[in-house]
Amino acid sequence: MFLPGSRNKALLFMKKFSSLFYIFTIGGAAGIIYWVIKKGKALQDPAITLKEVQTEGQSAAHSSFQEFTGSFAHHIKEPMAVLMLQIIVIIFFARIFGWLFKKIKQPAVIGEIIAGIVLGPSILGSYFPEVTQFLFPAASLGTLSFLSQIGLILFMFIIGMELDLKAIGKQAYDAVVISHASIIIPYTLGVALAYFIYKEYAPAGVTFISFALFMGIAMSITAFPVLARILHERKLTRSKLGTMALTCAAADDLTAWCILAAVIALVKSGSSISVLYTIGLAIVYVLVMLKLVRPALNRLETIYHKKEAKRTAVIAFLFVMLIVSSYITSIIGVHSLFGAFIAGVIMPPSFDFRKIVTDKIEDLSIVLLLPLFFVITGLRTQIGLLNEASLWITFGWILLVALAGKFGGSALAARMVGQSWRDSLSIGVLMNTRGLMQLIVLNIGYDLGILSPEIFAMMVLMALVTTFMTGPALDFIYWLIPEKTTATNREAS
Repeated sequence: MFLPGSRNKALLFMKKFSSLFYIFTIGGAAGIIYWVIKKGKALQDPAITLKEVQTEGQSAAHSSFQEFTGSFAHHIKEPMAVLMLQIIVIIFFARIFGWLFKKIKQPAVIGEIIAGIVLGPSILGSYFPEVTQFLFPAASLGTLSFLSQIGLILFMFIIGMELDLKAIGKQAYDAVVISHASIIIPYTLGVALAYFIYKEYAPAGVTFISFALFMGIAMSITAFPVLARILHERKLTRSKLGTMALTCAAADDLTAWCILAAVIALVKSGSSISVLYTIGLAIVYVLVMLKLVRPALNRLETIYHKKEAKRTAVIAFLFVMLIVSSYITSIIGVHSLFGAFIAGVIMPPSFDFRKIVTDKIEDLSIVLLLPLFFVITGLRTQIGLLNEASLWITFGWILLVALAGKFGGSALAARMVGQSWRDSLSIGVLMNTRGLMQLIVLNIGYDLGILSPEIFAMMVLMALVTTFMTGPALDFIYWLIPEKTTATNREAS
């Protein structure tokens, strides 16, 4: 048996021995490597050796500090270094602006959108063009745009999962009437507006039907996620108003994205005949996903919960299915985001399962990748182009049409199905929220060449104004028509 003192001595000896072993191993290996490299130089071509000697002579002529600064300037402009810096700056500004807007009781997404505009040519590029050129060189925008598209695909997958088809079915009549009225009325007004601004603002080579149909869809979209956040913050999610508004917005999103898919198909195909084939394929695809794939996916929930070893495989399968769905709708001639949306819709209906999948994706999509999309939008939004009174008058008409169509149409339809004036006006305000979904639609139109930079800037501003006004407008309606007045009116009726 070892005494405590002898055991400590033995441990101390082993530590010293291991330290000596470490030093001799590292030193000996370094010596061998140096010797091999020195001997190996004799094996190389003499011309290479001469070039190395000349390079060393040139380096000696420069100071070591100059050599370091030159190397630093080279490395900081490498594509990966530029991308990392862009992500750092974008996330920092998005979080700061999002926090500031939360403080004034506005959705964080508005602050994130404005952060993108601040970093774009409208503000940073206008006052500090050298900084913009350094942060967002033209050569880097392709990679940034690609990453933002990945973020949008993941985001639309989440939106699809948040769509509750059963909830839509329970309030089908009222929800369908309100949501469809909130689409067709602003859509019609958007098409009518396109008639008056087409000649002056449509890009060269764009047909009137493409421009008009896209202006219609841009006027009729509702930001389902922003609306859900507003209701959650005001603790209205489980109220009668909140349930109806969410159901209407969900039905609105489903319908609007189907219409958008048809419009994109028409724009890409170039003729009204070939678009029928594209729409036909899209309809077949949606039916296959809903009727065949969706029931099969219900088994995944059981596997995930009962077989812990296969959870990673289940999540991997869902990601592959998401990518395949986006790919199929893309090659059909409809946007890949539509495929991501449908992939989310057909997920197993269990709330727990959807929450697990959402939690795995949401942080990556919303915190990291979506702010990249806001900055891409900001880089495209050139508010400085609106430098004439006539352009601001046109923006005024766009804003008026947007409010009259979406707010007016939704409120009128809600009143027609028996909602109180208080709830009808509230639904109109909530359905008028455009936010991120509007930006997605606008960027699709910009990428397809349907929207000019001027119209794009006006529509982005319209999305910001209509989203920003949601909170104050709700407060005004609640002040104008208190809850007690509503109850009294119901009893009287």
